[in-house]
Amino acid sequence: MRELNPSAQRLINRYQDWSRSLQTKGEVGTISVDEVASRVASFYEKMRGVIDWREEHLLRKTAVERILKRRLFLKKNLKTDEKIAEPFIHELIRGGHFPNETIPESKIDEAQKVIDKYIFILENSPTPAKDKSKMYLYDWLLGVTACEIETTLSPSPKESALIDFMAEVMKESIQVKKRAGVHSISEEDTQLYIAVQKALFKLDEPIITYYLLKRWYPDWENLPQPTLNEISLNIYQIREKIEDALKHPLSEKFYAVCERYDTPYLILGDIVSQNPDQAYEILKNPEMLESKIREAYGLRLKKVRAKMSRAAIYSTLSIFITKVLVALAIEVPFDKYVTGQLDYFNSALSIMAPPILMFFLVLSIRPPSKHNEDLVIMEAMKIVYGKEKKDIYEIKPSPRRGLVLNFFMVVFYLASFVASYGLIVWGLRSMNLSVLSIFIFLAFVSMISFAGVKIRQRAKELVVEKEKETFLHSLIDLFSLPIIQVGRWLSNQWSKYNAAAVIFNSLLDMPFQLFVEFLEQWRFFLKEKKEKIH
Repeated sequence: MRELNPSAQRLINRYQDWSRSLQTKGEVGTISVDEVASRVASFYEKMRGVIDWREEHLLRKTAVERILKRRLFLKKNLKTDEKIAEPFIHELIRGGHFPNETIPESKIDEAQKVIDKYIFILENSPTPAKDKSKMYLYDWLLGVTACEIETTLSPSPKESALIDFMAEVMKESIQVKKRAGVHSISEEDTQLYIAVQKALFKLDEPIITYYLLKRWYPDWENLPQPTLNEISLNIYQIREKIEDALKHPLSEKFYAVCERYDTPYLILGDIVSQNPDQAYEILKNPEMLESKIREAYGLRLKKVRAKMSRAAIYSTLSIFITKVLVALAIEVPFDKYVTGQLDYFNSALSIMAPPILMFFLVLSIRPPSKHNEDLVIMEAMKIVYGKEKKDIYEIKPSPRRGLVLNFFMVVFYLASFVASYGLIVWGLRSMNLSVLSIFIFLAFVSMISFAGVKIRQRAKELVVEKEKETFLHSLIDLFSLPIIQVGRWLSNQWSKYNAAAVIFNSLLDMPFQLFVEFLEQWRFFLKEKKEKIH
């Protein structure tokens, strides 16, 4: 038997608290929706998921934000004082984002309180010099509101416990160089806290923002009125402080360290989660712990493979449907009526090539090696039992380059940019594609390259061993990085202006939800009539 690290003991205690909180405390009324209406709405949401594909762990939060935005828009334009939390939660359950008959009815008032809090902050914030600033604040607050509502309806104490556990252990090993640009311990802690959230659960900026607000304001979920007034007046400064933290020059350095060593923490979280009451006995026994680590690692590996398969299917379908819509709406009419050179073979090839590229990018992902599993076991043991001599992970800024060297680096990068796109354009021109078709093809290839890289990074969430850099890798990076960078920028723009998603949001969402609500009320009406027949 071995003595546990105090941090590991605290993790077990918090997981045991979570386990006890799941035990039923008497009969509690839960929110229920009609099953038939739910199946119809759930099918619609799956269709949306194909058109407007997002990463799996962000799907629910994205749906909460989208539905909340629509209902707040209706509330504002109809100038009604009606509480929106109840129909809002009903819509989320019908869409399959939360299970039916599991959310307590008391959550309706809690969710309404969350919505009212953020509306109060928005309405009582200072009037900015530019109207755009107010709109940006509205979108920013909407994202944070969606995160808090999701947490209210489906709390995640395990997630918070594991984040705190990893941040606490990693803090002892992180060493920041004096000239690295971190001016205080609190700034260092904030950067580590952000990096841990990104590494463990791939959280996006709105979710991290919500966690930072809770960290800086411990009573954020139940703010006293004087504090709420003060936050409303200073909300622009608070937002700026959070954005500065998220865009810190060393944020990527912190993330790189945390991303490499997050796997042992995820595995330990799985082991403790399976049986919190027996966790002390398991973790104190090295042989039993090793066996459990191998078991949990194998299960994680299966989940990663399943996730990659879904990512391959959904991302390929999403790109294929979008490319077909773009071709039918823009490319084919342009080639037929403007250039007069419509080639059906080339059109079909330009439609099929992007999704095929995406599919093969995902299929080419390789599983971790056997040596990686041994490294995970070793790292997990060090975390659980502690170590006299701590591993040190240095955070230091990128080396400074002189003006002349920097100039040549930029010129060389631009040359690789021109060479990468020039080669593709030359190949497309030899197929007699129009300028518009080439431009659209390049945009899709760039976005697919970026999406493929992101999916490949997700596939490496269990990898601890250091990757070997070869000359071939460097050569591929030289010509692919410019395309990936363009794809990153285009993807950010695409998420805002996705034509298919805009059509769903503006033309289909509202009428469809009215139909589903009518269907649900109609079925309740029929049930009432049936009950009177006796």
